[in-house]
Amino acid sequence: MCVRREIAAIDDPPDPCRLQYPASPEAIVAALSLDASAENDALSSVYRRITIRLIPLLALCYFAAYLDRINVGFAKLTMLADLRLTEADFGLGAGLFFLGYVLFETPSNLLLAKIGARVWIARIMVTWGLLSALCMVATTAPQFHVLRFLLGVAEAGFLPGVLFYLSCWFPSHRRGRIFSLFLLGLPLSGVVGAPLSGWIMRHLDAQWALAGWQWLFLLEALPSIILGILVFVLLPASPDQAKWLTSGEKQLLREALAADEPAGAASHFAAGLRDWRIWLLGGVDFAILLTTYALGFWLPTLIKGAGVADPLMIGLYASVPNFMTLIAMILISRSSDRHRERRLHIMIPFAIGATAMALLPFFPHSLSGSLILLSVASAMVTGVVPVYFSIPATFLRGPAAAAGFALACSLANIAGLVSNSLIGFAVSSTGSAGSALWLFSAFLVIGIFLVKQLPPQLVNR
Repeated sequence: MCVRREIAAIDDPPDPCRLQYPASPEAIVAALSLDASAENDALSSVYRRITIRLIPLLALCYFAAYLDRINVGFAKLTMLADLRLTEADFGLGAGLFFLGYVLFETPSNLLLAKIGARVWIARIMVTWGLLSALCMVATTAPQFHVLRFLLGVAEAGFLPGVLFYLSCWFPSHRRGRIFSLFLLGLPLSGVVGAPLSGWIMRHLDAQWALAGWQWLFLLEALPSIILGILVFVLLPASPDQAKWLTSGEKQLLREALAADEPAGAASHFAAGLRDWRIWLLGGVDFAILLTTYALGFWLPTLIKGAGVADPLMIGLYASVPNFMTLIAMILISRSSDRHRERRLHIMIPFAIGATAMALLPFFPHSLSGSLILLSVASAMVTGVVPVYFSIPATFLRGPAAAAGFALACSLANIAGLVSNSLIGFAVSSTGSAGSALWLFSAFLVIGIFLVKQLPPQLVNR
């Protein structure tokens, strides 16, 4: 830039870009400040454009992913009677999704790093949409179990893949906010999807000889297939392949990411699998997902147990905790980025969420009490997810980051199998989910201890 030229060549002949006065130390400092400010403004403008281009599409994809994942909770309201399934059968089927997800998540993310995000994310979405729609033809418990397992296999790698992809665009101090915008698809799937699922279950039941739960699986699978096609058409594989960025803007991004790269960051994929910090983060995410999936899959049942019978009203009530989660996700991630602090922004919400989960069994028939506690638990626990996912890329890069994201998610998604099986067993054997909810609360307390073990350099960036 002109200012830099003036500083670097004080004895050169005058030129139009050069400041025409002696370069005193004060002038040099002022010139550097102006120059840095101009570059920061330019970079911020580029990141705003990138956010607008990438995040709405990816957030919609996550919305569709989570909708396909948890709509089985609404289907359960009538599907169990139609297929003669027990609560334990349902818990196993819901949990087998995560077995497929865990087994194939790391291989899927490594393929994403090799093949490219655009092609692989599109493949994931189209195949999971087709399999989700096929759940409508299940007539027995084994068929339901096989389809749920295959759905997990198809979706494996989506979340860690997108997070790895975004880490290739944004430096660490921007990731909390960016991840939160992408992850808004999760609570939005509850805010919008819960009433929609309730409406489908009520108004389309017995239409064209299909039950409401069959219409649910069919209609809510279509967005995934359509969005998968849009990802293939619209999503650039990397910043260098973004046609809507100039060469100068691409260079600014490369410099910003290079400056953010931690010293000695591992890049080989094996490093991401054996790093003890990833295993520790997997334990933290296990505590998060144990609660998140329990609420996501069993929220309609918990509300029904509080005395609400109409599927549409169950959907409307279920949207309340998800709306609170949406707000919490934005506020917690912004505060974490602003203070460049991660540990307390996870530990304090965990403590509040654990308390709410522990109190929930004492209000089994109180709709207002249940909604308040469900909202607090959901907002506090799920609200920290963007903060949590901003950590792995602070010490891993390239294939190691892809493997690390996938391994952490794989370890955590064992919680999906555990949480659904535990609640299914608890409801079948005791008629109440209370004992399982207390166990989930205890895991959040363990999660607080695990977060405290994270090295300061990982959680203060």
